[in-house]
Amino acid sequence: MSIEYKQYHRKGLSELRPYIQGEDLTGVSISEADKQNGSPKEGDMIARNPKNHDDKWLVAKKYFEDNLELYEHNT
Repeated sequence: MSIEYKQYHRKGLSELRPYIQGEDLTGVSISEADKQNGSPKEGDMIARNPKNHDDKWLVAKKYFEDNLELYEHNT
């Protein structure tokens, strides 16, 4: 069975912070693919669900750099 992937874009903002080398990552999901690529490592980011701050996951540096940029709110 093959299910087709479709492209989606985000409707809102993402909340992320830098990974700090050696920090306790209890409660942070890290994909097996990222682990195999050496994560967690410098440059990775930690994302959290804005509606549930206990829901956290690692975002690899390359994915972050390719897909996200800092939102600067102009007041």
